[in-house]
Amino acid sequence: MAASGAQAPSLFRPGLEGVPATQSSICDIDGQLGVLTYRGYRVDELASQSTFLETAYLLIWGELPTSDQLREFEHEVQMHRRVSFRIRDMMKCFPSGGHPMDALQSSAASLGLFYSRRALDNPEYIVSAVVRLIAKIPTMVAAFQLIRKGQDPIQPRDDLAYAANFLYMLTEREPDPLAARIFDACLILHAEHSLNASTFSARVTASTLTDPYAVVASAVGTLAGPLHGGANEDVLEMLESIGTEDQVEPWLDRAIAGKQKIMGFGHREYKVKDPRAVILQKLAEELFDRFGHDPMYDLARKLEEAATQRLGPKGIFPNVDFYSGLVYRKLGIPEDLFTPIFAIARTAGWLAHWKEQLGANRIYRPSQIYTGEAGRDWQPIGAR
Repeated sequence: MAASGAQAPSLFRPGLEGVPATQSSICDIDGQLGVLTYRGYRVDELASQSTFLETAYLLIWGELPTSDQLREFEHEVQMHRRVSFRIRDMMKCFPSGGHPMDALQSSAASLGLFYSRRALDNPEYIVSAVVRLIAKIPTMVAAFQLIRKGQDPIQPRDDLAYAANFLYMLTEREPDPLAARIFDACLILHAEHSLNASTFSARVTASTLTDPYAVVASAVGTLAGPLHGGANEDVLEMLESIGTEDQVEPWLDRAIAGKQKIMGFGHREYKVKDPRAVILQKLAEELFDRFGHDPMYDLARKLEEAATQRLGPKGIFPNVDFYSGLVYRKLGIPEDLFTPIFAIARTAGWLAHWKEQLGANRIYRPSQIYTGEAGRDWQPIGAR
C-alpha cells in the first residue's frame, strides 16, 4: 500500500489534462498547425462545401452520405422537428427568467419519457434516436425563446432547410439565404471538438448504457458551466467594457498586469489561432458586407492585433468564441441563446461519441488518490 501511494501522485493530472481517456476516430486536432478535421476532412472544407446535416451524418456514421442517403436523412429530420404539445406545455411552466440552457437540459431529458426504450442493440432505435435529437433540439430552443416572451411557439416549416428553419422559428420571419448559409456553417464549426468536457460527460453517461436522451441532457448540463459554454457572451461583454479602439491597449495592459483572463483568447489544444476563429472572422465580414457593419468588430480586430503582439509568443491566440458572438449578434440572436446554439450543433458530436462508445463499451471507473484521514475511531455523540 505504501509503495502504491508513493507512486500515485506522479500519475495525477488535475482535470485529467493530457490523459488519454478513450480511442476515437471522430475528430483530430493539430494544435501546432491549427488544423481541425472531422473523420479526416478539414473543417474549413466542410464549412465551405458541406451542410450541417451532411456533416452530422459524417460524424455519426463515419462516411459522407450518398445523395440518396443524405436526402433520406434530411427528410427524416424534417419529419421529426415538431415536439409533443405536452413538452411545450411543460416549457410554459418554466420561469421566464430561467436560463435557456436549464430549459434545454430539462426538455432534452423529457424526450426520454416519450421515446426511451434503451434498445441499444437495435440499429433502428439508434437511427430514430439520432434523428429525433438532431431534429427536436433546435425546436425546443426556439420554443423557449418565444414562450419566455409570452408567445406561443411557432411550428417548423417543412419547406425550409435545417438552419433556415431554426432562424425562422426563432425570429418568426424567413431568413435571408446568406444569413441561413452562414448560420449553417457556424453549426458545422461547433459540431465536434474531440474530448472536451461535455463530450467526456456524454461518453461517461453513455458507458452506463442509459438512453441517448439522458446522454445529451448530461452533456447539455456540462456545457452550461461558465468554464465550457458561454465564452462568446463574455467576449461581447468584454468588448463593451473596453468601449473604444483607443482604450484597447490601456485596457489590455491593465488586464495582463492584473493577470485577468482575456475572453476569447487561448485554448488548451491550439498554440496558433483557432482554425474555427479564422473561418468565423470571414463569415462575420460576409454578414457585415450584406447587412451593415458592426463597430464592435473593429474593436475586436484591434484587440486581436494588440493581444497577438503581447501574448502570441506564449501561444495565446483567438479561439472559436472570439468572433462567433459577433456573428450571432448580427443574425439577431439573443446573447443568452449563444450556448444553446452551441448545444444544437454539438448534439451531432455528442451522438457520434455515444454511438462510438456503444461499439466498444466499458463503463468509466477511474481511480482516485485518497487524501483524507485514516485510522479514526468512532466517538459517541456525547463525547464529540
